[in-house]
Amino acid sequence: MEDSAKNHTDVLISMKKIIGITGGIGSGKSTVLDLLEKNFSAYIIKADDVAKQLMEPGGKAFIEVVDFFGEEILLPDGTIDRKKLAAVVFANPNKRIVLNSITHPLVKKKIMEQIACLKAEDTYEYCFVEAALLIEDHYQTVCDEFWYIYVPETLRRERLKASRGYTDEKIDSILKSQLTEEEFAKACAHTVDNSKDLDFTLSQLEKLLQM
Repeated sequence: MEDSAKNHTDVLISMKKIIGITGGIGSGKSTVLDLLEKNFSAYIIKADDVAKQLMEPGGKAFIEVVDFFGEEILLPDGTIDRKKLAAVVFANPNKRIVLNSITHPLVKKKIMEQIACLKAEDTYEYCFVEAALLIEDHYQTVCDEFWYIYVPETLRRERLKASRGYTDEKIDSILKSQLTEEEFAKACAHTVDNSKDLDFTLSQLEKLLQM
């Protein structure tokens, strides 16, 4: 597996758990994953990164996506313009369903292959899988449990406006396509409050991994 070159240690370590990370946009999932990678024997898999790889020219999803959406979604270098594609699918829910039906099964299969390689290598105690539709795509068949990264909606809106320049209209549109706080929490074994500083978040991660 190409990503496995960065071995955590030369000592064989049995993998304890595969944990899915989920949460609404602006909840700081990437920050939590960074803390996990830096402070624990943890390997990180991001579904979005896997999808990018699969949609590169020659990737398994590339041909199907271009066949359906047309060559107008391509950049001059022949790669998919992800911003243009995102604009198309957010404007048309039916097209978003088609895109998901093409990419999600391929992404899930690739992630399962990566996890199988990690288990065979015995170099990490934990594997964390982050996916926007972790719950909807039934990743409980892949993960031992889910963790919900929680931040109040008001704070998420502030972060998205400050860091990405999103308007209220764009944020509303994205939030409507995601699960509610209650739905996230109900589907997950644990909730991590990521609304304060890094030390506060890290202390929760330490406690959860000691359980």
